[in-house]
Amino acid sequence: MLKLEHIGITFNPHTPDENNALKDIDLNINKGDFITVIGSNGAGKSTLYNVIAGTLQPTKGRILLDREENGNAKDITKDAEYKRARYIGRIFQNPLLGTAGKMSLEDNMMICSKKGNKGLRISLNNKMRAHFREQLAMLNMGLEDRLGDNVDQFSGGQRQALTLLMAVMSKPDLLLLDEHTAALDPTNADIVMQLTLRFAQEYGLTVMMVTHNMQHALDYGNRLLMMDKGDIIVDIDAEKKKNLTIENLVTLFHSIKDANDGLLLQ
Repeated sequence: MLKLEHIGITFNPHTPDENNALKDIDLNINKGDFITVIGSNGAGKSTLYNVIAGTLQPTKGRILLDREENGNAKDITKDAEYKRARYIGRIFQNPLLGTAGKMSLEDNMMICSKKGNKGLRISLNNKMRAHFREQLAMLNMGLEDRLGDNVDQFSGGQRQALTLLMAVMSKPDLLLLDEHTAALDPTNADIVMQLTLRFAQEYGLTVMMVTHNMQHALDYGNRLLMMDKGDIIVDIDAEKKKNLTIENLVTLFHSIKDANDGLLLQ
């Protein structure tokens, strides 16, 4: 569904601070994939997301999006972030970033429902409010009875769950989750993770989830990517993943890292 071909990005080129943040990345994301992404700080996870979302333009390579059943892929490498937002959703670690706090809940959902369309001329009506209540009831947080409240009155867990619901309602081809439970307390983090899994299954979403929780990386999804120094060093499928432990992952990471470091020294 999304294909990255030889993607590279270099910050501060030809200077003492040159940083090859991504190095010749090749990645095929299949429709319906739920891919967990792990790696230490500076591994390139956020940079990869920024390139996919259009926040950053790659120095080299191209990105192809296939939204058609006939397999005709579109080159979106140069598409701006706001254009990609029509088909790529993203949820950040900070639960305040996905909603407009000074606007009411129903206005937030109205904007979400019109995502990708020009203007917001269609006014709220009883039919739309009933639909919003039906959607919000799935969160089991009582938000369906607070349509008129400003979103900044909600807790972080409620806002992140709402952000997730709104992202799903916009029907993205790809949903990028950028450590979307890291800022939440354990109870709310678990609620949001269970909602993530439920929505992914019920709506057949294609998902990439960056996480520092290695157990989540093993428990969720059908693929696991491990990144280091701007490279994808491991791509593990569901069959291999189900038998892995955290200890296996740590051992695998160090064995590959040591091997790569050894090649650099030769």
